[in-house]
Amino acid sequence: MNSDLCRQLGIEFPLFAFSHCRDVVAAVSRAGGMGVFGAVMTPPDKLREELDWIDAHCDGRPYGVDLIVPTSIQKQKGPAPTPEQLLSALPETHTGFADSVLQRHGVSTDGLDDSRLDMMHFSDNMNEAGAEEVLDIVFSYPIKLIANALGTPPPIMMERARATGVPVAALVGSKKHAALQVEAGVDILVAAGGEAGGHCGEVSTIVLVPEVVSVAKGTPVLAAGGIVNGAQMAAGMAMGAAGAWCGSVWLTTAEGEPPQQIKEKMLEATSSDTIRARSRTGKNSRQLKSAWTEAWENEGPNPLPMPHQSLVSEPALRKVEKLAQSGHEGAEKLSTYWVGQGVGLMNQATSATAVVQQFKEDYLEAIERLNATLEE
Repeated sequence: MNSDLCRQLGIEFPLFAFSHCRDVVAAVSRAGGMGVFGAVMTPPDKLREELDWIDAHCDGRPYGVDLIVPTSIQKQKGPAPTPEQLLSALPETHTGFADSVLQRHGVSTDGLDDSRLDMMHFSDNMNEAGAEEVLDIVFSYPIKLIANALGTPPPIMMERARATGVPVAALVGSKKHAALQVEAGVDILVAAGGEAGGHCGEVSTIVLVPEVVSVAKGTPVLAAGGIVNGAQMAAGMAMGAAGAWCGSVWLTTAEGEPPQQIKEKMLEATSSDTIRARSRTGKNSRQLKSAWTEAWENEGPNPLPMPHQSLVSEPALRKVEKLAQSGHEGAEKLSTYWVGQGVGLMNQATSATAVVQQFKEDYLEAIERLNATLEE
């Protein structure tokens, strides 16, 4: 494609695939787009393993990594609290409610506290030492993009990226936040509309993209949020975007990380079958509606801030996910997963490579339709 961004990153087609699945990342990069590995929940030893695999299976094509490193990294004063101390600080109102939801659907709560202890690494990159360790790992690989999914990238990330010549992307959900990111010097803005899966703002993609472009000052903008085909990608680029950033569309592919039971839920879902709620992570994130989300919305306590709400919810939902795969009726009703409103257009199971090819074909057809409006 005749694109400055494609030339800068060494890709053929400006389709960026955010995924927690290494197979998706490698497949999209090989197909001419850019796979971006979502490393938020990946501990350091596992991160090395995943990046080793991606680097070996991308055939030398560019790939990136997406992290959460907060703008203001916490500096540890005094001894760090032990995992047991952190666990004991979780309010019983929240852990007890999570237990009650599971129990009324026939799901045992045994072992949840042990699972919460295993999850304590999640907040490691919120402190200086943890962030440095993760960045040391990431920048030891030939990545071509690093993205920060929460706020303005901190100086430690910007400095490391500048030293290695790696462009920095940042996700934004408002015009105000986009202007702050431009001022901070990020290289790529991902304008993520409220239709997006996972953490998202309130402004719709069709409004947000031109707003962000208006303050980008030449910084490339990627359209994101509900985009699951090439026609939507073309629409974003018609509004000034330089490409598309997609996450949900890869979930129902053969390589996608969700279990088959969740994939089937997604393939059957409509665009109305998602909810934007704080009950999973402490920040608003869009996910499939289920008995779990309904319980928290209708009768649950006010969610805790990030990352504490994740320590309440994630171990419970991981247990639900495993049981749902075995056909447990109560777990099937509770099971949920992050996905955007574009799920209503995700009606066919296919491969990640085929999705990229379909994006290209849909994009060309959309451009031809637009060009036809100018013909005499």
